[in-house]
Order: sequence, then structure tokens, then C-alpha cells
Amino acid sequence: MPEKGTKAPDFTLPDENNELVTLSSLLGQRVVLYFYPKDNTPGCTKEACSLRDSIEDLGKLDAVVIGISPDSTASHRAFREKHNLPFHLLSDPDHKVMEMYDAYGEKMLYGKKSVGVIRSTYIIGKDGNIEKVFRKVNTSTHGEDVRKALEAL
Repeated sequence: MPEKGTKAPDFTLPDENNELVTLSSLLGQRVVLYFYPKDNTPGCTKEACSLRDSIEDLGKLDAVVIGISPDSTASHRAFREKHNLPFHLLSDPDHKVMEMYDAYGEKMLYGKKSVGVIRSTYIIGKDGNIEKVFRKVNTSTHGEDVRKALEAL
């Protein structure tokens, strides 16, 4: 699992418009990289909208937001448009990037073990190193939690 102080694993994935986004191309700005299970589900919608509502403050802190889930680029496009999300959503249907970030695997869901996306967020510094890892995410306040973490860095 990538940890604070280590180099963030590089990757390239398609966004909601089928354009490729490469993490290393974002060097020089902070990246809030969040992994979520599924477009248009209650928790994922709360989390995305919380980040959307904090986007101006995050931008002032020189941070861009990128979401990753296994959903298709078409699903991401519809989710982004429906909720006016001002950030890219990347498609990782075979979980390769999620696995690189330890964001896919066994988890507890409603008291039962299952395998799937592990909701988590990484703040990646301007130099490409991981500055903070959120392994527990409050979907309702995540945007504010990320803002506070960025201010503390």
C-alpha cells in the first residue's frame, strides 16, 4: 500500500470523455485522488458533491480533484453532468490502478466480507509524493476534511 512520504504510483486512465489522463502530467500541483465504488449511489453521490462544494477552496490550495471508480466512461459522463462535478472521473474497470493504491480488495460491507472498491483518498504533493492518506472517509464531509488536511500540510 502506498504510504505517506512515498512516490505515488503513476498511471494513465480514460476520463469521462475518453481522453487519457496521466498522473505524472499533473506534477507541480497537488492532486486529491479519490477512489469510490459506483456512480449515482447514495454514498458516492454525497462524497462527490461534498468535493464539488469545496472545489473553490481546494483550488485556492492549488489542488485538483480526480475520482476513480470501475464505472464506464459513459457512466462517468452522465454522473458528472447530473451533479455538475467540476473534476475528472477516471474509469478503471479491471481495478489495476485501484489495486496499485490498495483501494480494491476484501472489505466489510454491512457486517459481511466482500471484495470491491475500498473507499479511500490520497493527497499527492506537487513533487508526486503522497502527503496524506484517508482510509476512512465520511462521505458527507469529505470535501471539508480534505480542505482541512490541505491547509495543515
